[in-house]
Amino acid sequence: MPGGRAHRFLLRRLRAPRLAHGRTPADLGLAAQSLRLHAVRGKSLFAWFVPAPGAGPAPAVLLMHGWGANAALMLPALPPLHAAGFAVLLPDARCHGASDDEEFSSMPRFAEDIGTGLDWLRTQPGVDAARLAVVGHSVGAAAALLAATQRQDIRAVVSLSAFAHPAELMRRWLHQQHLPWWPLGWAVARHVQRVIGARFDDIAPLATLPRVRCPVLLVHGRQDETVPYGDAERLHAASGGHAELLPVQAAHDLGDALGPHAAAIVGFVRRVLV
Repeated sequence: MPGGRAHRFLLRRLRAPRLAHGRTPADLGLAAQSLRLHAVRGKSLFAWFVPAPGAGPAPAVLLMHGWGANAALMLPALPPLHAAGFAVLLPDARCHGASDDEEFSSMPRFAEDIGTGLDWLRTQPGVDAARLAVVGHSVGAAAALLAATQRQDIRAVVSLSAFAHPAELMRRWLHQQHLPWWPLGWAVARHVQRVIGARFDDIAPLATLPRVRCPVLLVHGRQDETVPYGDAERLHAASGGHAELLPVQAAHDLGDALGPHAAAIVGFVRRVLV
Protein backbone atom coordinates (compact mmCIF):
# COMPACT_ATOMS: atom_id res chain seq x y z
CA MET A 1 0.00 0.00 0.00
CA PRO A 2 1.42 3.49 -0.82
CA GLY A 3 2.87 5.54 2.01
CA GLY A 4 2.48 9.21 2.82
CA ARG A 5 -1.05 10.44 2.18
CA ALA A 6 -2.58 6.94 2.03
CA HIS A 7 -0.89 6.01 5.32
CA ARG A 8 -2.26 9.10 7.08
CA PHE A 9 -5.73 8.51 5.61
CA LEU A 10 -5.71 4.93 6.88
CA LEU A 11 -4.66 5.99 10.38
CA ARG A 12 -7.51 8.51 10.47
CA ARG A 13 -10.06 5.91 9.34
CA LEU A 14 -8.86 3.35 11.87
CA ARG A 15 -8.51 5.77 14.78
CA ALA A 16 -10.78 4.89 17.68
CA PRO A 17 -13.22 7.56 18.87
CA ARG A 18 -12.15 9.14 22.14
CA LEU A 19 -15.05 9.10 24.60
CA ALA A 20 -15.27 11.00 27.87
CA HIS A 21 -16.01 9.10 31.05
CA GLY A 22 -19.77 9.05 31.46
CA ARG A 23 -19.55 8.02 35.11
CA THR A 24 -17.01 7.16 37.78
CA PRO A 25 -16.65 4.62 40.59
CA ALA A 26 -18.16 7.24 42.91
CA ASP A 27 -21.43 6.87 41.01
CA LEU A 28 -21.45 3.27 42.23
CA GLY A 29 -20.71 4.30 45.80
CA LEU A 30 -17.04 3.26 45.66
CA ALA A 31 -14.09 5.48 46.52
CA ALA A 32 -11.34 5.38 43.89
CA GLN A 33 -7.92 6.91 43.46
CA SER A 34 -7.40 8.73 40.14
CA LEU A 35 -3.93 7.92 38.82
CA ARG A 36 -1.45 8.71 36.06
CA LEU A 37 0.61 5.60 35.30
CA HIS A 38 3.96 5.87 33.50
CA ALA A 39 3.60 3.91 30.25
CA VAL A 40 6.00 3.05 27.43
CA ARG A 41 7.65 5.66 25.20
CA GLY A 42 7.17 8.39 27.82
CA LYS A 43 3.38 8.24 27.68
CA SER A 44 1.00 8.06 30.62
CA LEU A 45 -2.27 6.26 31.30
CA PHE A 46 -5.22 7.51 33.29
CA ALA A 47 -6.61 4.91 35.68
CA TRP A 48 -8.91 4.42 38.64
CA PHE A 49 -7.76 2.22 41.50
CA VAL A 50 -10.23 0.86 44.02
CA PRO A 51 -8.43 -0.81 46.96
CA ALA A 52 -9.72 -4.08 48.34
CA PRO A 53 -12.24 -3.69 51.17
CA GLY A 54 -10.28 -5.82 53.64
CA ALA A 55 -6.90 -5.47 55.31
CA GLY A 56 -3.66 -7.06 54.20
CA PRO A 57 -2.33 -7.76 50.68
CA ALA A 58 -5.28 -8.75 48.51
CA PRO A 59 -5.59 -10.27 45.03
CA ALA A 60 -6.14 -7.70 42.28
CA VAL A 61 -7.96 -7.59 38.97
CA LEU A 62 -7.17 -5.28 36.05
CA LEU A 63 -10.16 -4.38 33.87
CA MET A 64 -9.26 -3.46 30.27
CA HIS A 65 -11.89 -1.94 28.01
CA GLY A 66 -12.26 -2.46 24.27
CA TRP A 67 -11.68 -0.39 21.14
CA GLY A 68 -13.26 3.08 21.23
CA ALA A 69 -14.34 2.66 24.86
CA ASN A 70 -12.76 3.64 28.18
CA ALA A 71 -12.50 2.55 31.80
CA ALA A 72 -16.03 3.76 32.57
CA LEU A 73 -17.46 1.09 30.24
CA MET A 74 -15.96 -1.57 32.54
CA LEU A 75 -17.59 -0.22 35.69
CA PRO A 76 -20.40 -2.85 35.77
CA ALA A 77 -17.74 -5.44 36.67
CA LEU A 78 -16.35 -3.35 39.54
CA PRO A 79 -18.93 -3.80 42.37
CA PRO A 80 -19.05 -7.63 42.35
CA LEU A 81 -15.25 -7.87 42.20
CA HIS A 82 -14.82 -5.35 45.00
CA ALA A 83 -17.48 -7.07 47.12
CA ALA A 84 -15.60 -10.35 46.66
CA GLY A 85 -12.47 -8.84 48.22
CA PHE A 86 -10.43 -7.84 45.15
CA ALA A 87 -8.49 -4.66 44.54
CA VAL A 88 -9.43 -3.37 41.07
CA LEU A 89 -7.51 -1.23 38.55
CA LEU A 90 -9.37 0.31 35.60
CA PRO A 91 -6.97 1.97 33.11
CA ASP A 92 -7.69 3.83 29.89
CA ALA A 93 -5.60 2.49 27.01
CA ARG A 94 -3.56 5.02 25.08
CA CYS A 95 -5.65 7.01 22.57
CA HIS A 96 -8.70 6.30 24.75
CA GLY A 97 -10.46 8.08 27.59
CA ALA A 98 -8.12 10.43 29.49
CA SER A 99 -4.85 8.65 28.61
CA ASP A 100 -2.14 10.12 26.38
CA ASP A 101 -2.42 10.06 22.62
CA GLU A 102 -0.25 8.16 20.14
CA GLU A 103 0.00 8.11 16.35
CA PHE A 104 -2.03 4.92 16.41
CA SER A 105 -3.50 2.36 18.75
CA SER A 106 -3.32 -1.40 18.30
CA MET A 107 -3.99 -4.64 20.09
CA PRO A 108 -0.27 -5.10 20.95
CA ARG A 109 -0.29 -1.60 22.44
CA PHE A 110 -3.35 -2.54 24.51
CA ALA A 111 -1.25 -5.46 25.77
CA GLU A 112 1.58 -3.03 26.64
CA ASP A 113 -0.91 -0.92 28.61
CA ILE A 114 -2.11 -3.99 30.47
CA GLY A 115 1.53 -4.60 31.35
CA THR A 116 1.86 -1.02 32.60
CA GLY A 117 -1.11 -1.54 34.89
CA LEU A 118 0.15 -4.87 36.20
CA ASP A 119 3.60 -3.43 36.87
CA TRP A 120 1.98 -0.66 38.93
CA LEU A 121 -0.18 -3.13 40.87
CA ARG A 122 2.88 -5.19 41.76
CA THR A 123 4.34 -2.18 43.62
CA GLN A 124 1.29 -1.54 45.82
CA PRO A 125 1.52 -2.62 49.47
CA GLY A 126 -2.18 -3.51 49.55
CA VAL A 127 -1.88 -5.88 46.57
CA ASP A 128 -0.59 -9.43 46.53
CA ALA A 129 1.67 -9.41 43.45
CA ALA A 130 1.39 -13.20 43.19
CA ARG A 131 -2.38 -13.03 42.66
CA LEU A 132 -3.17 -10.88 39.63
CA ALA A 133 -5.89 -11.40 37.02
CA VAL A 134 -7.01 -9.55 33.89
CA VAL A 135 -10.55 -9.10 32.61
CA GLY A 136 -10.65 -7.66 29.09
CA HIS A 137 -13.38 -6.80 26.62
CA SER A 138 -13.12 -7.29 22.83
CA VAL A 139 -9.73 -5.89 21.74
CA GLY A 140 -8.92 -5.65 25.46
CA ALA A 141 -9.70 -9.37 25.78
CA ALA A 142 -7.46 -10.25 22.84
CA ALA A 143 -4.74 -8.07 24.38
CA ALA A 144 -5.17 -9.83 27.74
CA LEU A 145 -4.56 -13.19 26.07
CA LEU A 146 -1.51 -11.79 24.27
CA ALA A 147 -0.16 -10.33 27.53
CA ALA A 148 -0.66 -13.70 29.24
CA THR A 149 1.74 -15.26 26.71
CA GLN A 150 4.34 -12.58 27.48
CA ARG A 151 4.16 -12.44 31.29
CA GLN A 152 4.36 -15.00 34.06
CA ASP A 153 2.44 -12.98 36.67
CA ILE A 154 -1.06 -13.21 35.14
CA ARG A 155 -2.81 -15.92 37.11
CA ALA A 156 -6.19 -15.78 35.31
CA VAL A 157 -7.81 -14.18 32.26
CA VAL A 158 -11.50 -13.48 31.72
CA SER A 159 -12.09 -12.79 28.03
CA LEU A 160 -15.30 -10.87 27.24
CA SER A 161 -16.33 -10.95 23.55
CA ALA A 162 -12.87 -11.71 22.13
CA PHE A 163 -12.54 -12.13 18.37
CA ALA A 164 -10.79 -15.18 16.96
CA HIS A 165 -8.56 -13.45 14.38
CA PRO A 166 -7.97 -9.73 13.63
CA ALA A 167 -7.93 -10.31 9.85
CA GLU A 168 -11.50 -11.61 10.08
CA LEU A 169 -12.47 -8.58 12.14
CA MET A 170 -10.94 -6.36 9.45
CA ARG A 171 -12.86 -8.21 6.73
CA ARG A 172 -16.10 -7.53 8.58
CA TRP A 173 -15.16 -3.85 8.99
CA LEU A 174 -14.40 -3.51 5.28
CA HIS A 175 -17.69 -5.16 4.43
CA GLN A 176 -19.49 -2.59 6.59
CA GLN A 177 -17.63 0.15 4.70
CA HIS A 178 -18.70 -1.46 1.38
CA LEU A 179 -15.04 -1.98 0.48
CA PRO A 180 -13.69 -5.17 -1.18
CA TRP A 181 -11.15 -7.44 0.51
CA TRP A 182 -9.23 -7.96 -2.73
CA PRO A 183 -7.11 -6.10 -3.50
CA LEU A 184 -7.87 -3.18 -1.18
CA GLY A 185 -8.49 -5.05 2.07
CA TRP A 186 -5.54 -7.35 1.53
CA ALA A 187 -3.24 -4.35 0.99
CA VAL A 188 -4.65 -2.56 4.03
CA ALA A 189 -4.11 -5.65 6.21
CA ARG A 190 -0.48 -5.97 5.06
CA HIS A 191 0.14 -2.28 5.75
CA VAL A 192 -1.46 -2.41 9.20
CA GLN A 193 0.73 -5.38 10.16
CA ARG A 194 3.84 -3.44 9.11
CA VAL A 195 2.72 -0.39 11.11
CA ILE A 196 1.96 -2.27 14.33
CA GLY A 197 5.04 -4.46 13.97
CA ALA A 198 3.24 -7.78 14.34
CA ARG A 199 1.70 -10.43 12.11
CA PHE A 200 -2.01 -11.02 12.63
CA ASP A 201 -1.38 -14.77 12.58
CA ASP A 202 0.99 -14.41 15.55
CA ILE A 203 -1.16 -12.16 17.78
CA ALA A 204 -4.59 -13.61 16.94
CA PRO A 205 -6.36 -15.14 19.96
CA LEU A 206 -6.55 -18.36 17.96
CA ALA A 207 -2.73 -18.39 18.14
CA THR A 208 -2.18 -16.97 21.63
CA LEU A 209 -4.85 -18.84 23.62
CA PRO A 210 -3.23 -22.28 23.14
CA ARG A 211 0.01 -20.79 24.55
CA VAL A 212 -1.62 -19.30 27.66
CA ARG A 213 -0.86 -21.41 30.73
CA CYS A 214 -3.14 -19.74 33.27
CA PRO A 215 -6.88 -20.53 33.54
CA VAL A 216 -9.06 -18.69 31.00
CA LEU A 217 -12.81 -18.01 30.99
CA LEU A 218 -14.36 -17.10 27.63
CA VAL A 219 -17.58 -15.09 28.04
CA HIS A 220 -19.48 -14.30 24.84
CA GLY A 221 -22.91 -13.03 23.87
CA ARG A 222 -25.04 -15.27 21.69
CA GLN A 223 -26.52 -12.14 20.05
CA ASP A 224 -23.13 -10.58 19.30
CA GLU A 225 -23.26 -9.09 15.78
CA THR A 226 -19.80 -7.50 15.98
CA VAL A 227 -17.92 -10.69 16.85
CA PRO A 228 -20.08 -13.76 16.16
CA TYR A 229 -20.59 -16.26 18.97
CA GLY A 230 -18.91 -18.82 16.70
CA ASP A 231 -15.60 -17.07 17.41
CA ALA A 232 -15.92 -18.08 21.07
CA GLU A 233 -16.61 -21.67 20.08
CA ARG A 234 -13.54 -21.70 17.84
CA LEU A 235 -11.39 -20.26 20.63
CA HIS A 236 -12.72 -22.84 23.07
CA ALA A 237 -11.83 -25.60 20.62
CA ALA A 238 -8.39 -24.09 19.97
CA SER A 239 -7.67 -24.16 23.70
CA GLY A 240 -8.06 -27.94 23.70
CA GLY A 241 -10.58 -27.66 26.50
CA HIS A 242 -8.15 -25.64 28.67
CA ALA A 243 -10.42 -22.58 28.57
CA GLU A 244 -13.93 -22.53 30.03
CA LEU A 245 -16.79 -21.15 27.92
CA LEU A 246 -19.70 -19.15 29.35
CA PRO A 247 -22.38 -18.16 26.78
CA VAL A 248 -24.66 -15.28 27.77
CA GLN A 249 -27.82 -13.79 26.27
CA ALA A 250 -26.29 -10.49 25.19
CA ALA A 251 -24.81 -8.49 22.32
CA HIS A 252 -21.17 -7.47 21.94
CA ASP A 253 -20.93 -4.86 24.67
CA LEU A 254 -22.41 -7.17 27.33
CA GLY A 255 -22.69 -4.41 29.96
CA ASP A 256 -25.54 -4.94 32.42
CA ALA A 257 -26.28 -8.30 30.76
CA LEU A 258 -23.37 -9.65 32.79
CA GLY A 259 -25.31 -9.03 36.01
CA PRO A 260 -26.94 -12.48 36.19
CA HIS A 261 -23.54 -14.07 35.46
CA ALA A 262 -21.48 -11.97 37.89
CA ALA A 263 -21.37 -14.78 40.44
CA ALA A 264 -20.01 -17.24 37.88
CA ILE A 265 -17.37 -14.80 36.63
CA VAL A 266 -16.27 -13.73 40.11
CA GLY A 267 -16.37 -17.35 41.23
CA PHE A 268 -13.97 -18.28 38.43
CA VAL A 269 -11.50 -15.58 39.50
CA ARG A 270 -11.86 -16.47 43.18
CA ARG A 271 -11.25 -20.15 42.43
CA VAL A 272 -7.91 -19.24 40.87
CA LEU A 273 -6.70 -16.40 43.07
CA VAL A 274 -8.07 -16.95 46.56
